[in-house]
Amino acid sequence: MNTQDIWQFISTQGAELGIKLATAIVAWVVGRWLIALATGLIGKILERGKKIDSTLAHYLKSIISVLLNIVLILAILDIFGVKTTSFAALLAGAGLAIGAAWSGMLGNFAAGVFMQVLRPYKVGDFISAGGTVGTVKELGLFATTVVTPDNVVTVVGNGKVFGDNIQNYSALPVRRVDCVAKVAHSVNPLDAIARLRPVIAAIPNVAQDPAPDIEILEFTPEGPKLCVRPYTHTDHYWQVYFDTHKAIVETFGAAGYPVPETPVAYRQAPAA
Repeated sequence: MNTQDIWQFISTQGAELGIKLATAIVAWVVGRWLIALATGLIGKILERGKKIDSTLAHYLKSIISVLLNIVLILAILDIFGVKTTSFAALLAGAGLAIGAAWSGMLGNFAAGVFMQVLRPYKVGDFISAGGTVGTVKELGLFATTVVTPDNVVTVVGNGKVFGDNIQNYSALPVRRVDCVAKVAHSVNPLDAIARLRPVIAAIPNVAQDPAPDIEILEFTPEGPKLCVRPYTHTDHYWQVYFDTHKAIVETFGAAGYPVPETPVAYRQAPAA
């Protein structure tokens, strides 16, 4: 193609192509702005609805955003004269190929739909699922976002979550806090239990029903081992856990209990 042909093409087709390109850019910018505005408005409406919780609201917003972006892309292609019916057929064919290659992604999507129906957890719940423990931040189309106790954002595929055991620590009003206290052989374990009961029950955020469990767990060479198990809401788990250990130390110290020591016979195994 010589210079004359290039100039003829620009003079005949360049202006039209430039107008289409400018129109497409404007359509993309305006369309994205309208999509953000629409999804934000829909999100506020869903959040205000008393019958729709935040988990389902985030999920619906994600679906609506994806659908609107597809419509926007089809509209931009139509500006350039690409027939959307042909593109839809091409997209369907590509979808089959992509679906075969990305079966895991489709599995995550299907698992997300099932979790919306079965509702094993919702946004804000503290769960153990897919090998991750933490608070649910978002249940998306393909993955669940969890914030772990050490404040790390972890994204887990919905397929892995749905295919494994799910523990929801927020489903019930309270959960048990497991602590252990050991006393020396010279200490009466029943006296230690009697001293601990009112102290543990007085710890802030400890539930009164059920009452804390304080019993003899087992006998060891150092002395009896007590299980100290108060109940609390999962939001206060670590506060109660640490306060319980402090209460045990303070109570046993005030009672003058000796520190449990391993008997001499158990300190070193006899030589073979």
